[in-house]
Amino acid sequence: MANRRITYAVWEITLKCNLSCQHCGSRAGQERTDELSTDEALDLVRQLADIGIKEVTLIGGEAFLRSDWLQIAKAISDAGMTCGMTTGGLGISLDTARRMKAAGIEVVSVSVDGLEATHDRLRGKKGSWQWAFKTMSHLEQVGIRFGCNTQINRLSAPEFPQIYRRIRDAGAFAWQIQLTVPMGNAADNHDILMQPHELLDLYPMLARLAERAYREGVMVQAGNNIGYYGPYERLLRGRGHADPWQFWQGCNAGLAVLGIEADGAIKGCPSLPTAAYTGGNIRNDSLRTIVEKREELRFNLGADSARGTEHLWGFCKSCQFAELCRGGCSFTAHVFFDRRGNNPYCHHRALAQARRGIRERVVARTRARGLPFDNGVFELVEEPQSAPWPENDALHFTAERIQWPQGWAPEVRSADGRATASSNPSWRPVTFLPVVNT
Repeated sequence: MANRRITYAVWEITLKCNLSCQHCGSRAGQERTDELSTDEALDLVRQLADIGIKEVTLIGGEAFLRSDWLQIAKAISDAGMTCGMTTGGLGISLDTARRMKAAGIEVVSVSVDGLEATHDRLRGKKGSWQWAFKTMSHLEQVGIRFGCNTQINRLSAPEFPQIYRRIRDAGAFAWQIQLTVPMGNAADNHDILMQPHELLDLYPMLARLAERAYREGVMVQAGNNIGYYGPYERLLRGRGHADPWQFWQGCNAGLAVLGIEADGAIKGCPSLPTAAYTGGNIRNDSLRTIVEKREELRFNLGADSARGTEHLWGFCKSCQFAELCRGGCSFTAHVFFDRRGNNPYCHHRALAQARRGIRERVVARTRARGLPFDNGVFELVEEPQSAPWPENDALHFTAERIQWPQGWAPEVRSADGRATASSNPSWRPVTFLPVVNT
């Protein structure tokens, strides 16, 4: 039943936005045609509570550009659900923050995608970085807890230690990190995407930051396309603490999470491509009917291991973690190859291929159509690890490009020249113990 399944909803209440981000999956900017009316939105709040949703995060576009956004937030709170919000932060004044508090918004995530120049470049508006930190200050003044979220791509990745230091000093209690994938605008700007082989230099840095953040009281929350059974899996899933019970256990779309678009379209996850994964619209069917009956929201409800892995292909099909992982994050795989089940952004995969002397690159072949939550098609190229990197790839990420703050311990280099750990004796890589036998 629905009320035993999905507990968390992410609701895009408008696609209207005051930023123009290079990596925006929904291509936000203009509001959608025929977005839900106030009465329809308030009825949806009732339906969310009825199926057992416990927490709703309002997103956009930019949620506060919808005139009745605080009315919706208050209705969510009054219905007994936790109301949160994700924002770019451009334009949230102290007065707006006070009204957010009065409406019952309990927690806010502010997007910070680099140091000032990088953030403003990615977000398409000069001054947006300063506004993000001004918004954090306003939230702190009115007593709303806030964290930050950051996209990992080849522009932001070198700055990650510096980004962490800035958001820590701003008072963020949590930091959610997620790899940028080729959906929406990011499909058009695919040169900024991390290449699968570059994950080998990325993850030691993320692990070091996660453990430091844990010691300093900031929770690093690994997004759905982070990790997968590498040596830092339990550290990253444990938010900087090597919790033996924390590791990726498969896509949660339609199991624990629900995605809602501003025109009433319902998906099993807010990040899934609209065309392939929309199960219905609340203007045509009740939310309960869509959640309980539509296959687009039930594809993760396989009754046995055979159905749970039948969609896998490529490397993921023969992986030792296949039955547990089920191909990692569904939307990440889909937006690369126009089908789920073979995820190139996997730490275990990159390590396994490197042991075979192979590196993988993704190369764009078919352009996206230019619609919200759309994708093109990429080709996966396997080549010798020793082959020269393409000369025209100016954004190639390596450990040498990471901007560590002054005074932080230097990296210890492994035999193959890769960064592995800090020379600080309190930091050590975490050994990942197998969790399945296949």
